[in-house]
Amino acid sequence: MPNNKLQDFFSKQFRALLSNEPSGTPPWLDTIAKGETGGLFMPTDAPWIVHRDFGTLVGGIRALLMQALHPGTLAGVAQHSRYEQDALGRLAGTIRWLTVTTFGSHEAVAGEASRVNRLHDRVKGQYEDSTGKAKEYKAKDEDLLLWVHIAFTDSFLTCHQDYAWRTIPGGADAYVDQWARSVAPLGLANVPHTNSELDRQIGEYLNRGEIRVDDTTRKVIKFIRTPGIPLTVLPIYRLLFAAAVVSLRPEHRKLLGLRVLPKWLVVPLTRFTLRSIQLIIGNDSPIEDGALDRLRRLGLIAK
Repeated sequence: MPNNKLQDFFSKQFRALLSNEPSGTPPWLDTIAKGETGGLFMPTDAPWIVHRDFGTLVGGIRALLMQALHPGTLAGVAQHSRYEQDALGRLAGTIRWLTVTTFGSHEAVAGEASRVNRLHDRVKGQYEDSTGKAKEYKAKDEDLLLWVHIAFTDSFLTCHQDYAWRTIPGGADAYVDQWARSVAPLGLANVPHTNSELDRQIGEYLNRGEIRVDDTTRKVIKFIRTPGIPLTVLPIYRLLFAAAVVSLRPEHRKLLGLRVLPKWLVVPLTRFTLRSIQLIIGNDSPIEDGALDRLRRLGLIAK
């Protein structure tokens, strides 16, 4: 067991990497801790349990791979994102939305949704659909928002089931149903509420020919495979990438043309690695602790 000083050092480095903040303290911590209301989720809810666990490290990669399959969402990334120049900054923005939405107060969630909606207002353009026809798009288009949402939901759920160790309260259906609340402030209402509905909607995108792979997809996938992250963590990232590929649905993996390593090797090795990271950095989470302190202060959970 590492001593507290060493554990604090590794914890700070880990959180600095994810938040893109050298101090290791996410800039949005105060937003979560100082709210005056409860939030979308309580500590006993499925999204809280899933998103506090380390399966999210794999789930985030898997969600990016899935999202790249839709030419509309892909165009938004390729045409409006500086992902190649600022990979960690883009990662931090996504983590900010995830953590504020999961652990923040109602006013914090509303503020974060407003920030994301303003970003989406600027994301628009044109892409070629699967028939080669030019199609106008906006980030707020319902089919694009829905694909991003179900890719996210399916990825974080699957990777928690494969690589994490805490039981999901209410199971998969509870996670899908409760996490549906997260996208209502973004203007998306028609979303799956059960795991079977999630499976059906994912299948419909494939059956309608709305997802595909082209040269732009391959370029983005190549970057996701080896992003601009410190060399010291690259070996671990490569394992997490392999774990994301193993967890993909076979039809998506085939479309992406990704080679899969043996599941019997990748799954236990990933579980061991995530457990080891947890041990090295400790159980404390400034974001979750801030949320719990807020809920205790408001009398919504026991002190």
